[in-house]
Amino acid sequence: MSDEQELLPKPSQEVRQWAMFCHLSGLLGIWFPFGSLIGPLILWQMKREKDSFIDAQGREALNFQITMTIATLISVGLTVVLIGYLLIIPVVICSFVLPIIAGVKANNGFPYRYPFTWRLVK
Repeated sequence: MSDEQELLPKPSQEVRQWAMFCHLSGLLGIWFPFGSLIGPLILWQMKREKDSFIDAQGREALNFQITMTIATLISVGLTVVLIGYLLIIPVVICSFVLPIIAGVKANNGFPYRYPFTWRLVK
């Protein structure tokens, strides 16, 4: 834990929980087409006014899911030249593992920034 994280006041349990839900809602794509985009978008839109921590983490989760959707579409397109089969593996692994890590961090009150994320939603 860095000194900067120790100095920041911890958000309330409810705020941390909603931030965690924003990250974990990206896993809805397992069951619903485009659920990975719709889940974070709906939660972020509903709760972003409540607290700046929810706003920042919801935006981060949505940007990550947009990036993963684009990466998946590119990988599927590249299966024609066979490289897509190799690219889809790390994309799928990151799509499942990173939201869980982000959800745990958010639930502990620490802001999480996804690596390799194209931040379209400001």
